Amino acid sequence: MSNEQQQKPLIVEGKLADSERMKQDSNYLRGTIKEDLKNGLTGGFNGDNFLLIRFHGMYQQDDRDIRAERAEQKLEPRHAMMLRCRLPGGIITPKQWLDIDKFATEHTLYGSVRITNRQTFQFHGILKGDVKPAHQMLSHVGLDALATANDVNRNVLCTSNPVQSELHQQAYEWAKKISEHLLPRTSAYAEIWLDKEKIVTTDEEPILGQTYLPRKFKTSVVIPPLNDVDLHANDMNFIAIAENDELIGFNVLVGGGLAMTHGDTATFPRLASEFGFIPLDKTLAIAEAIVTTQRDWGNRTDRKNAKTKYTLERVGVDTFKAEVERRSGVDFEPIRPYQFTERGDKIGWLKGVDNRWHLTLFIENGRLIDLADKPLKTGVAEIARIHQGDFRLTANQNLIVAGVPESEKEAIEAIAKAHGLMSDAITPQRENSMACVSFPTCPLAMAEAERFLPEFVSHVENIMASHQVADEHIVLRVTGCPNGCGRAMLAEVGLVGKALDRYNLHLGGNRIGTRIPRMYRENISSAEILAILDELIGNWSKNRLTQEGFGDFLVRTDVVKPVVNSAVDFYEVQEAV
Repeated sequence: MSNEQQQKPLIVEGKLADSERMKQDSNYLRGTIKEDLKNGLTGGFNGDNFLLIRFHGMYQQDDRDIRAERAEQKLEPRHAMMLRCRLPGGIITPKQWLDIDKFATEHTLYGSVRITNRQTFQFHGILKGDVKPAHQMLSHVGLDALATANDVNRNVLCTSNPVQSELHQQAYEWAKKISEHLLPRTSAYAEIWLDKEKIVTTDEEPILGQTYLPRKFKTSVVIPPLNDVDLHANDMNFIAIAENDELIGFNVLVGGGLAMTHGDTATFPRLASEFGFIPLDKTLAIAEAIVTTQRDWGNRTDRKNAKTKYTLERVGVDTFKAEVERRSGVDFEPIRPYQFTERGDKIGWLKGVDNRWHLTLFIENGRLIDLADKPLKTGVAEIARIHQGDFRLTANQNLIVAGVPESEKEAIEAIAKAHGLMSDAITPQRENSMACVSFPTCPLAMAEAERFLPEFVSHVENIMASHQVADEHIVLRVTGCPNGCGRAMLAEVGLVGKALDRYNLHLGGNRIGTRIPRMYRENISSAEILAILDELIGNWSKNRLTQEGFGDFLVRTDVVKPVVNSAVDFYEVQEAV
C-alpha cells in the first residue's frame, strides 16, 4: 500500500446527508407508511414516506404530460406509484405471469407491464388505493418487491444463457442465494403490506446496518463469453468460472457504475476493478464483506459521491480489497482467464444442450402493452396459458420463452407471430438499441428516451441502409438524464438527455461493454446527432477492418480518444476530426 493510499480517509467526515437522518428515524423502514395509506386527502405519500417506500420497491411519480394542466386547475399532480418486483436472475413461471398480466390490466393507469434492464418487471401507474393489493398479489404468487430500490442491494442479475442449461442453472442458484443473503432483515415489508404481526421485539440488520447502505448497490452474476448483464454497470460482479461445464468459482469485480451529474466533474462512470478469484463456498462471505465495507466506508455526506465506485477511488482498490479479505477471512486468488466476445440477446429460436428450444422475443424498450396492430401483452399471456417451461426476462429488456419441447414449438411461434411478437422486419440495429423510461413518469427526466427511441432508430436504420451496412448494428443507448438507467455509458453511441430534444453525444464504447464512451458533442439536437452519425457511419462502412465494430473504428481512427481512467480523463472533450 502506498503512502498516498494510507493517507486517504476511510470514512468521510462531515454533516450527514438528510437521507441518513430519514433512515435513522424510520424505525427500520416502517416510518408512518401504514398511517399514510389511510390518508385519502392525497394520492401520494408524505414527508419521509415519499422516500421510504422506495425500500419497499416503489417510486412515487406523476404524469408530467398533464402536470401543468392540473396545476392550472388547482389540483395536486396525479400521483401514482411505480412498483418493481424482486426477481433474481429474471426467471418467472407462466402461472405467475398471468396474475401479473391481470393486475396490470385491471389496476394500473397504463395497462402495461414493463420489462426492465435489471431483469425484472415493473408496473407504472398504480394509484394509492391499489398499492397494498399489488404487494399482496405478488406475495400470493410467491414474489415480492422488497429491496428493489433505494440504499440496499437491488435485484441480482444473472446471464440469461438458455443454451448451456446446466451451467446457467448453477449460476442462477447463486444469484438467488446472493439476493436472499443480502436482503433487509426488518419485518417492515411484511407488516405493512402483508398484514403480518411483528414477531420479534428488536430489529437487527447485521449486514446492512440500521441506516442501510450509503447508496444503491447493484450485483450481477455473469457467464462468459456473454456480457448480457453489462457487468461494468454494477457495484459487485461474480464472473462464472467453469471446468467441464461445472461451476467451480467466480472472478470478483467491484466498483462499476454509470451514473453522473451534469456539470459536476467529481461524478463519472467507472468500470469495475478485478479483485481476484474465489471458490464457490466463499461466495456469500465475500459478498457480505464487500457490502459491509461499502456500508462502513461509503460517503454518507454527499449522495452524489456515495456509490462504491467513489469509495474505491477515494481509498484505493488495494485498500478496499485488503479490507474485504480481512472481514471475510478469504484471500483472493489470481484472476482466472475469462473473455467476453458478445453482448445482447440472440433473438429467435435457439436449441439448448438439453434438446429444449428457447425463443427470445424482442420487446422494444421492454414495454408490453396492447397496441392496435400489435397486441403484445395479450400475446405473452396467450403463450403463458400453454407454455410448460418458464419465462426469463433479460437485462436487455427482452423475454425468453425457455424450455420449449419440440411438440410445443409450432403453437408458440404461431401465437408470437399473430400478436406482433415475432417479425422478420426487426433489424439488428433495433435489437441492439435501448432506452430508459424517462417521460412522462420519471421525475428525473430531462429529455425523452423511451418514446423517442423507436423513431430515432428508424432514422439510424435509414442511415445504415444508405451506407450498405443495414445488416450490421451499433450498440445504441438513450437515457433521459445522467443517472445511467439506460446504460448509455456502456454503448458505442450513447445519448444522455439535457433538455427536450437536447442530448450529450458520447461515442467510442465497444460492442462487448468493456469501454466507456467519451463525450463527443454537448447539448445538441437529435437532428444534429443524426447528421454526425451519417458522416461517421459512412466512414465506418468504407474504412473499417473486417468485423470491426463502430466504437472500435472510432477509437482506431482517432475520432475519439478511448477513456482510459474515467476519474481522470472522462471529461476531456475531444475536438471533432
